[in-house]
Amino acid sequence: MDGTELILTNPVSLPSPLVNLDISRQYPQTAISEPGKIDELSQEKKKQIAKDFESVLIHKLLEEMKNTIDGWGFGEDEASKQVQGIFWLNLAQDIADKGGLGFWKDIYEFLIQAEHKNTKTESLNESA
Repeated sequence: MDGTELILTNPVSLPSPLVNLDISRQYPQTAISEPGKIDELSQEKKKQIAKDFESVLIHKLLEEMKNTIDGWGFGEDEASKQVQGIFWLNLAQDIADKGGLGFWKDIYEFLIQAEHKNTKTESLNESA
């Protein structure tokens, strides 16, 4: 298939509207729980969010460390830079998944404390 076959020659129809979209039946983990209740799934989500954020921090740290190394054997073309970027990104994710530097624990605790503060504020507003 060449590029000329990809050119649209007829008008494109609008997508059909999403009617009665109930995502909670298809994906029960996205269902909204009662305010103030922390279920196990949300705990796991918070841990994953914290680990993913730590992965980003580790990736930035590794990038800066890499910049201090002069000519370490890879080419300087764009393909090589892309492969190196993927390597450093995956390395950072793997480090974070295996415990990382421990930042995720502090981030996770911050998320829990922030949720408890929101819950207390909501309950105070309801009682007033």
